[in-house]
Amino acid sequence: MALMPNASSSTDPSVSDEDSGNVNAPQLRLFVMGLFFIFGGITSLNDVIIPKLKELFTLDYMQAMFVQTAFFAAYAIIGLPGAALVKRIGYMRGAVVGLLTMTAGCLLFIPASQHATYGLFLAALFVLAGGVVMVQIVTNPLISLLGPAKTASSRLTFAQAFNSLGTVLFPLVGGALILGQLAKVKAEDLSGEALDLYRIAETQTVVHTYIGLAIALAVVALVVWGNRNALKNEHHAHSSFLDGLKLLGQPRFAFGAACIFLYVGAEVSVGSLIVNYFQLPTVLGVTAAAAATYIPWYWGGALVGRFAGSAVLRMVSPAKVLACNAVGSILLIVISANTSGPVAAWSLLLIGLMNSIMFPTIFSLACEGLGEAAADGSGIINVAIVGGAIIPPLTGKFADVTHSLPMALALPALCYAIIAAFGVFASRSRVNG
Repeated sequence: MALMPNASSSTDPSVSDEDSGNVNAPQLRLFVMGLFFIFGGITSLNDVIIPKLKELFTLDYMQAMFVQTAFFAAYAIIGLPGAALVKRIGYMRGAVVGLLTMTAGCLLFIPASQHATYGLFLAALFVLAGGVVMVQIVTNPLISLLGPAKTASSRLTFAQAFNSLGTVLFPLVGGALILGQLAKVKAEDLSGEALDLYRIAETQTVVHTYIGLAIALAVVALVVWGNRNALKNEHHAHSSFLDGLKLLGQPRFAFGAACIFLYVGAEVSVGSLIVNYFQLPTVLGVTAAAAATYIPWYWGGALVGRFAGSAVLRMVSPAKVLACNAVGSILLIVISANTSGPVAAWSLLLIGLMNSIMFPTIFSLACEGLGEAAADGSGIINVAIVGGAIIPPLTGKFADVTHSLPMALALPALCYAIIAAFGVFASRSRVNG
């Protein structure tokens, strides 16, 4: 997804080698690409789970969005302790811890289904997300380390394309498995023991999907463990998180960090609403399973836009491109909310294309000129991803209060408006140092 943090925020790798500490390990490079694919795909599966759990537990929109709250809260809670652990045990062992934590989170869907309790599903998602955060802390700096320093940016961009590929493919498979077998009966028509049995039976499709993921993750963890000593002379710089907090006194950095919070929240909110939005009679009026097949188009827009944007950003000011894309997102929301049918559907999906360059551009503009403090700044931005835990349920609440999903899109639109303002601010402000 576009929302991947630059985990080098928390670690500063260096290995005593002639090429800036980098090592030539093609097999590990492929492994890291695979990790980008996996955690990108797992994150996008939330968009499929939300409508499933909303129906089974007869939730309102705000309650259903707690799926994203449980998932993205891990960035704020696990991020910094996870980074400290990686510094202590190293990249490869840190990746194993992350993968095993993800495996445990997947397996927790079993008792969640057996007890048919929404809170247990949220707990399982939090554990799963904790593992995702651990893996992300490892992957970005590790992909930079595995090869010549001069091509590090190229490798990272290529790896992030695998992340986007995961966000496109996982919802396709997950939508078919999780939403494709929804029973004709509805939870709201049942009560008592019949309702409990229905929930247990229907959540089995979710359980089976995540058990399959657990098996795959365990195999990958075993492979990584076998390569735990592949990196030699691994070192990490030590810095206090309190040092990073001082950077919030700089207007440009503080504004940028706030925009990361808003961007992730807006991106996740829109993606989370696609299935329910497309089920509306005024939009497409399709089934949940059919609506889920459109999710890859949203994340696919980010994949295409990332490659196109990398070329555009060489010729046009990044700050101006950011402002234009944010304004484009607002216009697409206005069009979607005030039209119907395919126009309303595709204008919403095209927001993914606008999102494509936002995270890396906001990140680079915010951290520009920080010098040696860039790592601390990136750490703060990593925590700011918690916006994905807060803004989606607020968007859901707006939908409940207004009884309108199109109206609820006003909150993501407001987020994009502030991001556009940051683009204008960054284009006019000069970086000190």
